[in-house]
Parts: sequence; structure tokens; C-alpha cells
Amino acid sequence: MRTLKIRNIELGAGVPKTIVPIVAKTRAEILEKASEITKLPADLVEWRADFYEDLFNTNVMLETLSELRNVLGETPILFTIRTIPEGGEVAPSPEDYTRTNIAVAESGKADLVDVEMILTPEFEKKNFDAIHKAGCLVVGSKHDFKATPSQSEIYNTLKRAQDAGADVPKIAVMPQNDSDVVTLLAASVEFKTNYSDRPFLTISMGAKGMVSRMACELSGSCMTFGAAGQVSAPGQIQVKALKDTLTLIHTASN
Repeated sequence: MRTLKIRNIELGAGVPKTIVPIVAKTRAEILEKASEITKLPADLVEWRADFYEDLFNTNVMLETLSELRNVLGETPILFTIRTIPEGGEVAPSPEDYTRTNIAVAESGKADLVDVEMILTPEFEKKNFDAIHKAGCLVVGSKHDFKATPSQSEIYNTLKRAQDAGADVPKIAVMPQNDSDVVTLLAASVEFKTNYSDRPFLTISMGAKGMVSRMACELSGSCMTFGAAGQVSAPGQIQVKALKDTLTLIHTASN
């Protein structure tokens, strides 16, 4: 499996990386949270821009992104518009979604852009091609907040994202019982062993799935989401405790 060097981190090498999301409505709140995160052991920051009040005012949004970059320094930024069908806050047209993602990539201020794998083939290709052309990486994501698909479905979702050109394939699912968590972990190990040639990200959400956020060393997931106060998805662990656990497991496993 190849690794990905992003600023001062290397995905797929060493201790699995921690991502802390920013879920805030205003520029002031976003920058305040970013300043707080700089004091925490976060490897990356995800800007959940679907919470931002000026998301589709492109010039204002890019100004906010630029200020966010200044606060975070060399900490990599993952830019995400999570849509309502995928558990987010907005329902943009494919054109607005694509235009915004491309503007962010071309700004040079973000390092990765999340692209939901529910787009039509035309818009999926537009996003992937333009983001890559701008020198930015793509997280190809799929979310199920209601259930956990079968092991083969999870595997095939990751495979499709990789085949489409996602630099980091991602799937997050909701367990209904303990067996569902095992299903997610088994699919991750199967993908790591039989197909993956790059870092990927898998999550079983909610309290039941919390163990999947700590089991990256086993499952092969290159990173996972921690929280700095407010969470962006159910089951997130506060980042310091998560980082300590990931480091302990990595040390014991090597």
C-alpha cells in the first residue's frame, strides 16, 4: 500500500491519524474553534462547511478558508460539504456543490476535498478531475446513518471509490447490533488485504461502533475522527483520549 504525504503527516504510515471537525455557523466561531484545535493533538482538521452560513457565497467562503489556513498553519485541512442525503446540513444542486469544491481546490488553501459517491457519473468525474488538476486530494465518501450494509457491499463501495480515483476511499455506517460492527471491521480487513493500494477510512458510528474508531491498527483505516467538544457524527471520542489510545495500540502492535 502506498502512503500519502500531506504537509507534515503521512497517511498510511505510523500511528493512524486523528481528524477533528469544525462544525460552526459563523466565521468567528470557525476561527475560534480552529485556534482551540491547535492546542490539541489533532493531525488534520475537517472543515464541515455545510454548517457555514456563507458556504455558497464563494468569495466570502474563500476568505474564511484563507483565514482558517492562517490559524491552522501546516495542519492539513479536509474540506467537506456534507449533504442532507449523506447526513449533512445542506442540499445544494450538483452544479453548486461542484463549483464550490473546485473553487476550494483551486485556492490552494485546503489539502483534501470530500466528494460524496452519490453524484451522477458526470458530476463525480467533474469533481475528481478538477480537484486533482488543482493539486488537491480527493476523499471519496459514502455514509449510511440508518444501517450497516453487508460485508460485500462495504467492500465494493470502497473498491468503487478507489477505482474512481479517490485518493482516500471512505465509508461510514451505523450499526444496529454488535455484529454490524464486526461486519464493518471484517470488510475493512478484507479490503486492506485483497484490494487496497492506498490509505482508506472506515467507521462504524454511534456508541456501539466506537471501537471501530480505536481499531484502525487492526482494520487498516489510516485515520479516524475525534472531537474537540462538539461532535460532527455520533460516537466520536474526544481527540486527546483517542490519540492516546491509537498510540498505545500502535506501540503494542509493533
